[in-house]
Amino acid sequence: MKRKKTIALVAHDNMKPDLVEWADWNREALLCHNLVCTGTTGKMVADVLEGRNGQDRYRLDIRLLKSGPLGGDQQLGAMIAEKRVDALIFFWDPMEAQPHDVDVKALLRLATLYNVPTAINRSSADFIISSPLFDGDYEPAVKEYKSYVERTLKK
Repeated sequence: MKRKKTIALVAHDNMKPDLVEWADWNREALLCHNLVCTGTTGKMVADVLEGRNGQDRYRLDIRLLKSGPLGGDQQLGAMIAEKRVDALIFFWDPMEAQPHDVDVKALLRLATLYNVPTAINRSSADFIISSPLFDGDYEPAVKEYKSYVERTLKK
């Protein structure tokens, strides 16, 4: 049986149309899971996944966070640290500096720290969602940081 996952969807302004198009293309797969999105991205994704006539509305499970620059990145980072996110799809804009680059870096750092599968563009998102591991009960190995914490406390 497929395990229902929590998938985070995030996109910078210039990348929102690409993420929405990707979400629409992967509608059936995404509707089988819980989605969590930052601000405007979430509203755009919800609009496309709810269906043109609302027929899929009953199936859509989406949680909207604040806009990234207004704290949504931190909200999502907390969810990752609490192990409540199974995959992060983050279409970021490599051509334009963001006013909240520090928040973005922190979010990607946490995803790496907690070994959350992360896609940063359409190709990597396609690989994640089409992986045979995606449909099963997969638990990523998370490094134990106990010795790091203890070493830091001794200083």
